[in-house]
Amino acid sequence: MTDTVLHVGSASPYDVVVGRGLADRLPGILGSEVQRVAFLYAAELDELAEPVLDALRADYDVLALGLPSGEATKSAEVAFQCWDALGEAGFTRSDAVVTFGGGATTDLGGFVAATWLRGVRVVHVPTTLLGMVDAAVGGKTGINTGAGKNLVGSFHEPAGVLVDLDTLLTLPREELVAGMGEVVKCGFIADPVILDLVEADPAAATDPAGKILPELVERAIRVKIDVVVADLKETGGGDGHPGREVLNYGHTMAHAIERAEGYTMRHGEAVAIGCCYVAELARLEGHLDDATAARHATAFAAVGLPTTYAGAGFDELLAAMRVDKKARGNTLRFVVLNGVAEPVVLSGPSQEHLRASYDVMTGGAR
Repeated sequence: MTDTVLHVGSASPYDVVVGRGLADRLPGILGSEVQRVAFLYAAELDELAEPVLDALRADYDVLALGLPSGEATKSAEVAFQCWDALGEAGFTRSDAVVTFGGGATTDLGGFVAATWLRGVRVVHVPTTLLGMVDAAVGGKTGINTGAGKNLVGSFHEPAGVLVDLDTLLTLPREELVAGMGEVVKCGFIADPVILDLVEADPAAATDPAGKILPELVERAIRVKIDVVVADLKETGGGDGHPGREVLNYGHTMAHAIERAEGYTMRHGEAVAIGCCYVAELARLEGHLDDATAARHATAFAAVGLPTTYAGAGFDELLAAMRVDKKARGNTLRFVVLNGVAEPVVLSGPSQEHLRASYDVMTGGAR
C-alpha cells in the first residue's frame, strides 16, 4: 500500500504516517541535530523492535530501555527509572525519545519526554491498534496512581507518529479486537462510515492483512486529529460540541471498570462496555433513541467486544466515576449522543438513571 500522510495542524504541527515498513522514516523526523535517542519499548517486543533499532543506530547514539508490559509501565516508579537513565546518559534538550509499543508504552514514554528537562522531542511508533488510533496521536501523556487512571500527566505533542500496519500482523488476536473499541467509538462520535464498514463485514474489519482495517485506522486517526486540532487541552468546543472531551465517550465508566479490575482488563474492552453504558444513560435521559442505543451493543459485539459487565457493584463504580477528570466538584459529567455523530455533554444525570443503566450493563433487561 502507498503511505498516507495525515497532517496535524496544531500549534506544534506534525505528521502521522500510515503505511508498512516505516522504520527508515525515523531519521527524517528526528532531524540531524539530535545526537542521542532514548528508545523506550515494551520489553516483550525485542524481535519486532530490531528493524527500528537498526534504523536509529545508523545515525544516533541509542539508549534502549525495556519497559514492563501493559498498564504496569504507567507508574511513577518506572518514570523515575527512565529519568535516572536519561540523566546518567547525559541527555540534553537537543536529544529525543522514541516510543515503541502499545498505548501504555506511548503514554509513559510521552510523559517521560514531556517532563525531562521540561520537554524533549518524542516520536511515537505504536505497535497496537489501540496505540495507533488513540494514544499516539494528540499529545496526551500520563501515568496512573492508586486513585485512578491517567490522573498525572501533561500535554506534549510528538514530533511525528509512524503507524506501521505490519506490526498488526503479529499482534495477538485479543489485542487487535480490543483496539476496535476505540475505532467503533470514533464511528459513534464522528464518522458513521466506520460503523457501516464494521457492520457490513466484521471479519474484514478485523483482518490485519486486508484492505478494510487500514481504512478504519486512517478514519479513526482523522477523527482524533480533527478533534485535537480544534481543542488540544480540553478547554471545550463551540456550538455545544464537547471539544476534546468527546474522545472520552464511554470512558467515565470504562476507567471505573478498569480500576475495579486492577487495570487487568484491556482498555478497548472497557471502552466498549462504557459506551454501551452511556448509550443507555443517554436513552433514559431523553437524548438518544432506542435504535441507536441498541446499535451500540450490536456494533461492538460484532467485532468480538464485551458489552456487559457485572464484576463490581454500583456504589464502587459510582465512587470511581466521581474522580473522573470530566467531573466538576460533586457533579458527574458524561459525553452522550443525541444521535450518531451528535455529541453533547450531560451534567448531573439522575441517580435513578445511573443505577438503571448499571442494571442494564450487568445484563439486566431494559
